[in-house]
Order: sequence, then structure tokens, then C-alpha cells
Amino acid sequence: MSLNTEWVPETGYKSFPAAKQRITSNIIGHYSQIRPHQKNDGMPPNMVEEKYWNAQSSVA
Repeated sequence: MSLNTEWVPETGYKSFPAAKQRITSNIIGHYSQIRPHQKNDGMPPNMVEEKYWNAQSSVA
């Protein structure tokens, strides 16, 4: 994964904690929950993981 330029303001971040909070928020909120991924058959990572764990629990 690379840092998308739209996540970084043109003027940069005011501090490291501000950058960390904003980037983490984008990864958790958009990348993992919403953004479809080609290697996941167009599903976001969180959905693929949920599907995996649901399949595991139905076997046991």
C-alpha cells in the first residue's frame, strides 16, 4: 500500500500526531471498509475478512 496524495494536504500536516491520526482514520475508514480491491473480487478487506471468519465458524 502507498500513501495516497489526496490524504496529504498541500501544506502538509501541522504535527506528526495530526498526520498519524488523519492517515490512520483514512486507512480504517476508507481503505479497509469501503474501497474495493481487485484481488478481493471487488470487495473491501474488512468484508473479505468477515466472510472468512464466518466460514470458519460454520465449520466448527
